[in-house]
Amino acid sequence: MSIATDFKAFVLRGNVVDLAVGVVIGVAFGKIVSSLVDQIIMPPIGMLIGGVDFSAYKWILQAAGADGKGEVAVQYGAFFNTMIQFLIIAAAIFVVVQLVNHMVKKQEAAPAPPAADVVLLTEIRDLLRTRP
Repeated sequence: MSIATDFKAFVLRGNVVDLAVGVVIGVAFGKIVSSLVDQIIMPPIGMLIGGVDFSAYKWILQAAGADGKGEVAVQYGAFFNTMIQFLIIAAAIFVVVQLVNHMVKKQEAAPAPPAADVVLLTEIRDLLRTRP
């Protein structure tokens, strides 16, 4: 087989396509969560704390030059926002995994019918018990 044929077989395999779809949906979900945190959750929290914009919090290690460039800063406010985004995403994934596990448990709860030889042996045992 050629490399192109092998690559085509690899890409068209079901798991790879599912993974690609999952990654695309994950990126879109990440953008939604970023917007949720930056534009909906953090402004009220900042207002309650006293009009604080967390994304603007930083520890300046080297001030910017006269041209406004060259600032070196540790932006711990942006990190705080990112941590909140992570917690929201982790909670959402946790809920999805719990729902999937709950559905799988319901499907596994139904016991499989016994095999034909087990049924036959059970009938033979019951017949032998009824004999004097």
